[in-house]
Amino acid sequence: MHVVRDLRVLLRLRDFRSLLAARLLSQAADGVFQVALATYVVFSPEKQTSPAAIASAMAILLLPYSLLGPFTGVLLDRWRRRQVLLHGNLLRTLLAMATAALIVSDVPDWLFYASALSVTAVNRFVLAGLSAALPRVVDGGAQLVMANSLAPTAGTLAATAGGGLAFAVRLAGPHVDVFVILLAAALYFCSALTALRMTPQLLGPDLTARPPHLRQALLSTVRGLAEGLRHLAERRTPARALAAMTLIRFCYGALTVMVLMLCRYAWAATESEGLALLGVTVLVSGAGFFMAAVVTPWAVARFGAFGWIACCAAMGAVLGPTLGLFFTPGPMLVAAFVLGVGTQGTKISTDTVVQATVDDAFRGRIFAVYDVLFNIAFVGAAAVAALVLPPDGRSGVLLLMVTVIYTCVAVTVVRLRRG
Repeated sequence: MHVVRDLRVLLRLRDFRSLLAARLLSQAADGVFQVALATYVVFSPEKQTSPAAIASAMAILLLPYSLLGPFTGVLLDRWRRRQVLLHGNLLRTLLAMATAALIVSDVPDWLFYASALSVTAVNRFVLAGLSAALPRVVDGGAQLVMANSLAPTAGTLAATAGGGLAFAVRLAGPHVDVFVILLAAALYFCSALTALRMTPQLLGPDLTARPPHLRQALLSTVRGLAEGLRHLAERRTPARALAAMTLIRFCYGALTVMVLMLCRYAWAATESEGLALLGVTVLVSGAGFFMAAVVTPWAVARFGAFGWIACCAAMGAVLGPTLGLFFTPGPMLVAAFVLGVGTQGTKISTDTVVQATVDDAFRGRIFAVYDVLFNIAFVGAAAVAALVLPPDGRSGVLLLMVTVIYTCVAVTVVRLRRG
C-alpha cells in the first residue's frame, strides 16, 4: 500500500521521528491535563451544574489566550522553534504542578482558573511551533501531505489516549484530580527532554539579524501581525481553507458541548456513569481521527484538498445530525466517529494548504492565527450551545443549525473549486 510505504519513508527520517515524539508526549500531556480540568470542573458535585456555567468555564480557559494568540506567531518567527518546544514544556511542567497544588488548597476559583490558563496559554506556542517546524524535517509534496496526515493526527490520538488514561484514573475515585494533573506534568517534562534530541537551529526560523530589544519587539509584534494578515489576505487559497476549517470546528464544538450535556444530565444516573460515557465518546471520536489520517492522503490525491474538505462537510451535513436526532448513546457514538473523520480530514487538508501556500517567513504567524480561529470557534460554539441547549442537552434546533453550516461550507467550497 502506498500509505504504508510513504509512512515507512517518513519514519526513516531521524529528525521527523524526534519532532513526532515531542509532539506525541506534549499532546498526550495536553489530553491528561484537559480531562483533569474538565472532570474537576464539570463532574464534581460542587462545581458547574448548568450548560451556561460550563460554557463560561470553557470561555475562561480558551478565550483570553486565543485573543492574544496572534502575537505568538510573531515571536515564533523570531525564536528558535526547538527552544520553544524545550522551554515551553519545562514551563508547563512547573505550571501544572502549581495547578495541582491549588486544587488541594483553599483558594478562590479565579486563582485556579488563572493557573490552568497559564498552562494552556503556553500550549499555543508549542502547538504552533510544532506545525511551523514540520516542513523543516520532511521534503515537500507528497511527503508533506503524509506528514500532515501522520503528525497532527498522531498528536490528536496521543491526546485522546492521554485523556482516556485520565478518565480511567479519575474513575478510581472523586478525589484523584491532583494525581492526574501531576501525571500531565511528568509527560510535559518528558516532551522537553525529547526536544533535546534536535539541534537548536534545526527547526528554524532562519534568523539573519540580532533580535531587537523588548520595546522594539513589542512594536515588531504589532507590525508583524499586520504583515501576516496582509500576507494571508493576498492569498485566497489559504484564507478559504482557514474559513472552512473554522466553521467546521464551530460545528464540532457545538456538538461536543451537546454530548457533554447529554453525558452529564441525560444518559447517566450517576456522575461516574456520565464520565465513563464521555470517555467512550472521546475514544470513538479519536478512532474517527485515526481513520481520517489513513483516508486523507488518498482522498487529497483523488479529489484535491478542497474537494476533500467539501466531502468532509457533506458527511457532517448528512450523517451527523441524522444520527444525532435519536438522542441516544448508540447513534450518537456513530455520529462522533463520522464527525471525527470529517473534522480531522478538514484539518489535515487545511494544514497542507497553509504550509504549501504561505511563505516560510510568515508561517509561524499564520499558524498562530489558525490556532486562534480554532479556539475562538470552539468558544463561540460553547456560547451558542449555552443559549440553545436545554438542561438535559437534547436540542433539535442546535442540530438544525450545524446542519445548515455544514451544508453551506460544502456547497461554497464546491462552487469556489469549480470557479
